[in-house]
Amino acid sequence: MSLHDDAVLVLKDYGDQEELRQRYLEHLEAHSDGMWKSCGAGHITASALVVAPERGRVLLTLHRKLGIWLQMGGHCEPGDPTLAAAALREATEESGIEGLTLLSSGAPAPVRLDRHAIPAPCHWHLDVQYAALAPAGAMERISAESLELRWFAYDEVPEVADESVVRLLERTRAAL
Repeated sequence: MSLHDDAVLVLKDYGDQEELRQRYLEHLEAHSDGMWKSCGAGHITASALVVAPERGRVLLTLHRKLGIWLQMGGHCEPGDPTLAAAALREATEESGIEGLTLLSSGAPAPVRLDRHAIPAPCHWHLDVQYAALAPAGAMERISAESLELRWFAYDEVPEVADESVVRLLERTRAAL
């Protein structure tokens, strides 16, 4: 199964945000390259909010290009077998934390979707957002994509991050 096919299945199974979910599916139907950064109409991305529930904390990255606090995530790569694997790979690469696991009660499922504009040439990111659980005692390690990594208490997130991250945290906490 291709990553494109996996994305279609994941989105068909996703039971929320009906209008946005349908837009994602229409995008994939119209664009055989809709998973890739090269798609000028926008592309699917995969991200994961890294949480340490026992500490009541979330790890955010100060994004090097955008200069804002975000969850870990980014572009799918040809070697990614699934959207969930892409999100986990991105979270691991950007956080430096080994042993992350996606929040699930079976097969990993997205926590929410978020469509946002990105400066050209990317245009639109159609982000499929997961949550990743950090192992006890996890130590982060900054990557080249970040200016900084920092753990925030849940109630601090609205003070530093935009509404999409706040909504992702709310959905993640409800799923814990």
